[in-house]
Amino acid sequence: MQKGNIFRKTAAALLSAALVCLFGAAEYYSGRLSGALPVGSTALSDTELPEVIPGGTPFGIKLLMDGVMVTGLGCFADVSGSERCPAEEAGIAEGDVIRTANGISVVSNKGLQDIIAGSGGEPVRLTVSRRGITREVMLSPAMSADGGIWRGGMWVRDSIAGIGTMTFIEPESGRFGGLGHPVCDSSTGGLVPLHSGEAVPVELAQVKRGEKGIPGELRGQLSRTGSIGLLDTNSRSGIYGTLAGGEQNGGRMPVAHRNQVHEGEAYILSTVSGDKPERYDITVERVNYAAPSGDKTDGKDMVIRITDEELLKTTGGIVQGMSGSPVIQDGRLIGAVTHVFVAEPSRGYAIFAETMLEELSAA
Repeated sequence: MQKGNIFRKTAAALLSAALVCLFGAAEYYSGRLSGALPVGSTALSDTELPEVIPGGTPFGIKLLMDGVMVTGLGCFADVSGSERCPAEEAGIAEGDVIRTANGISVVSNKGLQDIIAGSGGEPVRLTVSRRGITREVMLSPAMSADGGIWRGGMWVRDSIAGIGTMTFIEPESGRFGGLGHPVCDSSTGGLVPLHSGEAVPVELAQVKRGEKGIPGELRGQLSRTGSIGLLDTNSRSGIYGTLAGGEQNGGRMPVAHRNQVHEGEAYILSTVSGDKPERYDITVERVNYAAPSGDKTDGKDMVIRITDEELLKTTGGIVQGMSGSPVIQDGRLIGAVTHVFVAEPSRGYAIFAETMLEELSAA
């Protein structure tokens, strides 16, 4: 473990960690979704939504956080022999995001560590955000008996990386959306505050097949040099950015209004081997037309079941890394895969594509 005020965890924690909001582990669901059918649900909207290029290809995600996220607190013995945790004493908690230290923007673990280590024991003024509320706290470092270094008693993370699936691309602008749910920290479960990010090529290596109670996952290698585009938004409905090169070519498809989605046959586009998406049959079992939208969405607008025998044989159903795989019905993009039911990997949730398109327009 590295000595210093902050015991640094790896800066590139895999997004495929088994987190509900990360790559879609969900409890088994057997009842009906809550919410009533919308009034006049058989009547379509007067306006058509834009056409997009459906995705289905995996991409690597590299995010640099806006500040550093506290992933844990730790006590240590100071030079007097007392057990101390200055961060806890200052009211800092796991999941907090530290934005500044003594008025200096915090952009890396090392930067914060250096400020605390060089404090000489003087209080360090930190700007801390918790669930959207920002406040200032005073952290009083303690000198560790092990090494005589001023420490803060916390673990922090400044970046995260992993694999997801692209949902759609706007042809004219090159703007795109993927995942269908937020990128969250693997230790705290909190939504990662995005400072900047990059979408990079990924080469799939293998598939860990999902089993009852054990989610599967796509495994692959992220490019260290190549770049697909830039990421600028990490929200409850997915991750968004702009592809390099702007305007994109490809077969276009209209996005469905949520009231055009119905129970019945559909298919997803997903890549579980090679570099091209394949079509796999599914059934939409339930639709929750009254699902929350925008920053309140939970990515559970539909319950879907994988029926394609080839995909079931290869993956067992939905696996981590397939999040964002486009769901298509009646020639329209209706949504994206978001979660897998841990107890039944052939079933899971999907978010409305209309919700993702709204977020992309607002970003």
